[in-house]
Amino acid sequence: MLALSLAPPAITGCALHEAIESRLGGPRSIAAALIAGAIAMAFADARPDRGSRPCEDAGPRDGLALGLAQASALVPGVSRNGATLTAARARGFDRPAAHALSWSVALPVILGAAALQGSRLRDRGGPRHLAAMAAGGTAAFMSTLASIRLLRAGGREERPLLPYSLYRCLLAGLAIRRLRRAQ
Repeated sequence: MLALSLAPPAITGCALHEAIESRLGGPRSIAAALIAGAIAMAFADARPDRGSRPCEDAGPRDGLALGLAQASALVPGVSRNGATLTAARARGFDRPAAHALSWSVALPVILGAAALQGSRLRDRGGPRHLAAMAAGGTAAFMSTLASIRLLRAGGREERPLLPYSLYRCLLAGLAIRRLRRAQ
């Protein structure tokens, strides 16, 4: 399951990295990705027949679904965590299991992306960029650990995904507003 969750983002990231960065970083595409993710998240979480599978039921098809979700998160505006939560909920996992699966498939992808970016930075600018990346990576890791504790301590793993969907729509509105002001 873990290998299948890693393959799609690794292949997509290596093959399409430059195209994604050059074509999909503007306000219009970010707003579209935010809205599409919000809609998918709300529907996957709200379906009445979803939410009975525990984490232990995860198999190869689930790993592939999570991997495809992580690959979609290479598009700016798509949250890796939101995409994997959506995929897990759409596959019938209960909310705590969806959160656990999302966290468990994250580390290999995040470490792989960091290693790839680190090697690219090394090739472009030498050690001074690597120090900045290491500092950023450490800060991101520490904030992730803190957020895991906060989520688990407050029982937030049981909460519906609708507030996150609404938040994404708000962010999309801000991106559209910025786009209109720039025109």
